[in-house]
Amino acid sequence: MIDSLLESIEEWIRGIFTGMVDSNLTTMYTDVNEKTAEIATQVGQTPQGWNSSVFSLIQGLSNNVIVPIAGIIITMVLCYELITMLTERNNLHEVDTWMFFRYFVKMWVAVWLVSNTFTIVMAVFDVGQSVVNSAAGYISNTTAIDITTMIDTMDTAMEAMEIPELIMLALETALVSLCMKIMSVLIMVILYGRMIEIYLYSSVAPIPFATMTNREWGQIGTNYFRGLLALAFQGFLMMICVGIYAVLVATMDITEHVHMALFQVAAYTVILCYSLLKTSSLSKSIFNAH
Repeated sequence: MIDSLLESIEEWIRGIFTGMVDSNLTTMYTDVNEKTAEIATQVGQTPQGWNSSVFSLIQGLSNNVIVPIAGIIITMVLCYELITMLTERNNLHEVDTWMFFRYFVKMWVAVWLVSNTFTIVMAVFDVGQSVVNSAAGYISNTTAIDITTMIDTMDTAMEAMEIPELIMLALETALVSLCMKIMSVLIMVILYGRMIEIYLYSSVAPIPFATMTNREWGQIGTNYFRGLLALAFQGFLMMICVGIYAVLVATMDITEHVHMALFQVAAYTVILCYSLLKTSSLSKSIFNAH
């Protein structure tokens, strides 16, 4: 009678902690699966497609607020260009018609660049989107963790565990679940932060574009264009991070060491977040943008 009562209590306690572990695992990996799947979708979108309302706001500010300032800068740069060109020719003693033709070509190019700045900027991100979409075709491994298989494996392993070990496993899954929630939020912050940086970068594009035709001032526009390329190709580097994560998850063995597998998945997710954070500086380093 007593033995039967004790067994019932033990089964009741075991059921509580087994259910806790299963619940923690389901919540934990569902959050991570959703966020890692969202990476490929987010980085493959252009500024127009990510949020049309924000895009319209940025485009309006750029055209109506920044372009007039860029016009003033063009005037200053072209005046400086003309003065420099004339003084370099022995104070007008060696003037030829070709130099004025070249000056008017530069003037036309400068005005054209500022007038079509937003189109050029969006073309850069269209190229980046094309590269990301092409990379997605090669990253065929799924980033999703098989929750059903992992829970079945855990349930099988928990049947052989004593109650103290079950309690320890429940605490471990609760801790790792909390960490994974933080990681999933961090992934979202990284993705949204990149898109906001793209919008901010695009909003002031006419100003650096206004300097590109001048030899001395042109380094401002050149460095800005490098930064644009870095932002566009950062999405490609993010896709590589997702591909590496997919391979690591696919090769993970959860059948023998339950505790190790639990923290291994968490470690892979931390590595993914760290790698995503590093893509910004790495991309700027590759394109020599600062």
